[in-house]
Amino acid sequence: MHSNQDDPLKLLQTSEPTADVPRSPAKFRLVSAAIIVLIVTGVAAGLVPRLRQQTELAAETRQLSIPAVTVVSPKPGQSRSSLPLPAEIKPWIESPIYARSNGYLKRRLVDIGDHVEAGQLLAEIDTPELDQELERARALLVYAEAAHELAGITSSRWAGMSKTKVVSDQENEEKQADFKLKGAAVASARAEVRRLENLKSFSRVTAPFSGTITVRNVDEGDLVVAAGGKELFHLAQTQTLRVFVRVPQVIARSISPELAAVVTLAELPGRAFPAKVVRTAGAIDADSRTLLVELSVDNPNSEILAGSYAQVRFTEAQMESVPTLPANAILFRPEGSQIGVVKAGGRVELRTVKLGRDFGQMIEILTGVNWNDRVIVNPSDSLRSGATVSVSETTKTEKKR
Repeated sequence: MHSNQDDPLKLLQTSEPTADVPRSPAKFRLVSAAIIVLIVTGVAAGLVPRLRQQTELAAETRQLSIPAVTVVSPKPGQSRSSLPLPAEIKPWIESPIYARSNGYLKRRLVDIGDHVEAGQLLAEIDTPELDQELERARALLVYAEAAHELAGITSSRWAGMSKTKVVSDQENEEKQADFKLKGAAVASARAEVRRLENLKSFSRVTAPFSGTITVRNVDEGDLVVAAGGKELFHLAQTQTLRVFVRVPQVIARSISPELAAVVTLAELPGRAFPAKVVRTAGAIDADSRTLLVELSVDNPNSEILAGSYAQVRFTEAQMESVPTLPANAILFRPEGSQIGVVKAGGRVELRTVKLGRDFGQMIEILTGVNWNDRVIVNPSDSLRSGATVSVSETTKTEKKR
């Protein structure tokens, strides 16, 4: 038997385990890599949540540093055309009636409140002095007509004698001129008679138009002096009335003839009288910045008293609505009234605005705002243009829009 040391095959077999010795460093590297991966994974698992937490904290800090604001968009305000405007009611026609003849009031036939027709006799004036002047003028007219007739006969005779050279041409021309002079005297006397007759006709005081007697200042027996300026009666036509209203400049352009309106009176609650525009002044009054507008309203039952105070609404006037904002959205600064508008990206823009009417909680904005603007409500006094804000919510006014 051979020993293992002597057998080459066995020696070769016994030498195979020695071949594993070079493989040990590779296993070590593999194990080391696995350990490193585990360590890195553990470190990463611990660092990532912390980094995420730090990032979220920084973002939250930045978010908290941006102020949150509430915004609102403008809404249409109350239409100016529907607002009641103060107005004055006057008769369609009114006239004071004065005396043109001197004398004493002989008869008075009407009193205040009486309705009279055109040409109706109102009073009679006794004019003794005028009667004497008229009688004298008529007598002078008769004298002038007689003188004119005699001058005509004389002129015709002298004209015939002038043809036969019995009288000179100079004398004939004088007689012809005297005839013309007497004719002029007749015309003058006749004109004086007509003047006095016209004055005499004024002793009968008549109504110039149909209407109601609103004033009576005389009674029977009163002395009436034509040059005294004392008003005898005042006559007004009230079946149709004139309504005068001063329209603010901002709505003056929407007023035109034939525009419908409504007239109301405080003493007649619940009643509305239709009216229409008759004419306008065509120019703005420089003192009040208003346009004088005249309307007409029918008053067949005399329900409206002339001279009353009334209110007018222009129900059909077409005009653009004026935007309004809450009063707490306005900043009052030395630069003027301003608002804060939130632009894209949350940037703030301060705008100077012109205010209109103040309704208490709401204020009209005449210039400086658009309908789609987002306006900050309750802005802080430190608000500046370019600041960044976040919109937290929208007010109820904006949500309704």
